[in-house]
Amino acid sequence: MGAYRGGLNTFAIIGLASKPLHVYSNPTYECIWFSSSSSSQKPISTVGYKILPDFGFGRVYTAVVVNCTFSQPVNGNNTGGKLVLRASTNGGGDTNFNVADTIDVLNESPNAVNFSIFTLPPKYDYYYCGSPVYGNLNPQRIREWIAYHVKFFGPKSHFVIYDAGGVHKQVLEVLKPWMELGYITLHDIKDQERFDGYYHNQFIVVNDCLHRYKFMAKWMFFFDVDEYIYVRPNNTLKSVLDSQSEFSQFTFLQMPMSSNICLSYDYGKTYRKWGFEKLVYKNSKKGIRWDRKYAAQPRNLHASGVHWSMDLEGQTKHETKGIIMYYHYHGTIAENIESCKIYANSTQFIYEKTPYVLDTTMRDIAGDIKKFELQMIGPRLQNIQQ
Repeated sequence: MGAYRGGLNTFAIIGLASKPLHVYSNPTYECIWFSSSSSSQKPISTVGYKILPDFGFGRVYTAVVVNCTFSQPVNGNNTGGKLVLRASTNGGGDTNFNVADTIDVLNESPNAVNFSIFTLPPKYDYYYCGSPVYGNLNPQRIREWIAYHVKFFGPKSHFVIYDAGGVHKQVLEVLKPWMELGYITLHDIKDQERFDGYYHNQFIVVNDCLHRYKFMAKWMFFFDVDEYIYVRPNNTLKSVLDSQSEFSQFTFLQMPMSSNICLSYDYGKTYRKWGFEKLVYKNSKKGIRWDRKYAAQPRNLHASGVHWSMDLEGQTKHETKGIIMYYHYHGTIAENIESCKIYANSTQFIYEKTPYVLDTTMRDIAGDIKKFELQMIGPRLQNIQQ
């Protein structure tokens, strides 16, 4: 999938490998650097340390991050060279053979490496690294999500979106204004769909994003495009992150919202309202351990997960209740019809034996988000259909 520098002498390689091979055997990796400066200069090599970041969720293929740390600076004179990975089955599958693949994973042209990036302050405050987008996505929901989070994260933020087939013509129309303003980078990874890894190869996507942009931001956020990060009005995002600066990562709680229950007051006019404006009932069932999402200081991570990283330097904090959270509108992004199917007029509501409570937190700020979008990109998306 990709290979990236992590410093003067270290690299990370992200890819897919056979899941059964890693479960039932012990494949090995060797990293070799070939310098371009002199044909007489011998290659240097090191043992590749493998990380399996997918929490055991791989399918036919599993995500693998190989860390290559050499005993000396590599290409320190910036004359160029290439990194080669030798991946061996180590007797797995057929004990009579040690089958090996030799892969050119990274080429550095002369004077191509900007070594100052490893020591200078990052360009951005916040980077978004999300799961791959796929399927027939609702362009209006994407429109709302982008506008909300550009305002939330501010001008020193950037969003990386990996297209596994979800960025169709109408979705691209929604993304383009923000791409033109420099807020979004779009990667086409549809070819990865050939390989049967977990959830559209979700784990190689988040790890590619981590290592590709590791030195670009102070903090990276990992969550999905049907989820909205929220900080209470008595705090700011900066104050929250400053309070967590001693931790390499912290997780935050989910507010699980109904994807089809709306207010009776909105009946007949829901088509004019944004998704997070009209879906105002929160699942209040007790005793459920809802999924978390997380933010991390990327320079401290060796690999990323979906809900948190297990491969990092430093500490993790999970107790962030009441400080930062995310509202989750599960399934709404893949639905291209009106979300409101059930209407309620009370602060508490039970539907299909699940209790809900009225939560208008996101609804109350919808007007500000709409005004912000208009200020930033004008009316060009006003006619996007639900």
